Amino acid sequence: MAKLQESKFDVVFSDAIGPCGELIAEVLQVPFIYSLRFGNGYGLEKFSAGLSFPPSYVPIIMSKLSGQMSFMERVENMICLFYFDFLFESFPAKDWDPFFSEILGRPTTMVDTMKKAEMWLLRSYWDLEFPYPTLPNIEFVGGLHCKPAKPLPQEMEEFAQSSGEHGVVVFSLGSVVKNTTQEKANTIASALAQIPQKVFWRYDGMKPDTLGPNTRIFKWIPQNDLLGHPKTRVFVTHGGANGIYESIHHGVPMVGIPLFAEQYDNIAHMVAKGAAASVDFHTMTSSDLLNALKEVINNPSYKKNVKWLSTIHHDQPMKPLDRAVFWVEYVMRHKGAKHLKPLAFNLTWYQYYSLDVIGFLLACVAIMIFLTIKCCLFVYRFFVKKQKNKKE
Repeated sequence: MAKLQESKFDVVFSDAIGPCGELIAEVLQVPFIYSLRFGNGYGLEKFSAGLSFPPSYVPIIMSKLSGQMSFMERVENMICLFYFDFLFESFPAKDWDPFFSEILGRPTTMVDTMKKAEMWLLRSYWDLEFPYPTLPNIEFVGGLHCKPAKPLPQEMEEFAQSSGEHGVVVFSLGSVVKNTTQEKANTIASALAQIPQKVFWRYDGMKPDTLGPNTRIFKWIPQNDLLGHPKTRVFVTHGGANGIYESIHHGVPMVGIPLFAEQYDNIAHMVAKGAAASVDFHTMTSSDLLNALKEVINNPSYKKNVKWLSTIHHDQPMKPLDRAVFWVEYVMRHKGAKHLKPLAFNLTWYQYYSLDVIGFLLACVAIMIFLTIKCCLFVYRFFVKKQKNKKE
C-alpha cells in the first residue's frame, strides 16, 4: 500500500465481481471505475449502481428468458428477481461489511462503498441485450476487445481453403472447459463428421473414436481470426460474452451450447434475435447437434439476422474501446464524475419507492373521505330532525 501511495495513481479500474478494488481506491483516496459484464442477478447494478430492471419486460440474468415473455415467464422472472434480491441482501455483502469497516476505520458496508464508483463500464450493448432504463454514469462497451481478423497460420489457412464452397465450422467451448467426457466427445465428433464443412475444434481431451476426416482438433485456435475468415459459416459456442461479441462483430451465426452462468441468457438472447440455435449440453445427442448445425448453415435467415446485429454493433459514434478510454480519462480529468451519479443514493428504500409519499396521499384521501361522510351524515341528520319537528 505504501508503494501504491507513492505512485500517486489517478484512478482505480476494477471489476465489481471481485471485492476490494473499491477498498484500495478509498484507502488511496482516488476515484474508481468499474468494468462489469453482469452482477449476480443484476444485484450489483441494482443496489450499487442504481439501475432499474422492471421485471415485466427486462429478463433477469440467469433466468434463461428473452425480452418477449408470456404471463408465466413474467411470473418466473419476478421470482428470479426476488431470489437474487434476497441472495444479494442476505449473503455476499454482509460477510464483507465488517472487513470494509475495519480497513476504512469507520462503520460502513460493502454496498455503500461500491456506490461511490464514478462510472460503470458494462461489457454489453443493445446488439446483445434487450433495452432497459440506464443512467448517465453507465456506459455500454460490449465488444471492446473485438478487432479485425489477422491471417491464419499456414496450416490452418490450407485446411480452411480445402473446404471449397462448403466453408468451415468453428467449434469452441471456451477456455474454462478444455475437455469433456469421452462419451460426450464422441457425441460431438459424430455430429461434426456428418456435415460437409471442415471443422476447427478447440479440444484438449482424448481423441474421440468417432472423429471424422473433416474435423481437426486444436488445443488452441485463433478464434477471432477464424470468425473473421470468409470461409467461416457458423460458430459453435458455449455462449461466453467474448465469443458472442466476436461472432457478432464478424457477422457469423451461432449454435449455442451453454454450460453455466450467464451463457444461457446470452444464447437465449441470440436465439430470440434470430442469430442462433440452441442445444442442451446435458441431453444433447448427435442428431440434436447435427440438426442445429444444418438449420443454421442452410437457413439464410440466421446469417441475415446476425449481419443486422453486426451492423448495429459497428454503427456507433465511437468504437467501444475508444468510449471506454474516453470515460476513464474523463474521470481522471475531473477527479471523478459525481454530477453523473443518481441522487437515488441519497434516499432510503421507502423513499426510493415513494412509499412515504403514497402513504401520505392515501392518508389525505382517507381523511377527505372520512370528513365527507361525516358532513353528509350531519346534513342528513339535520334535515331528518327538521322534518320530524315539522310533523310534530
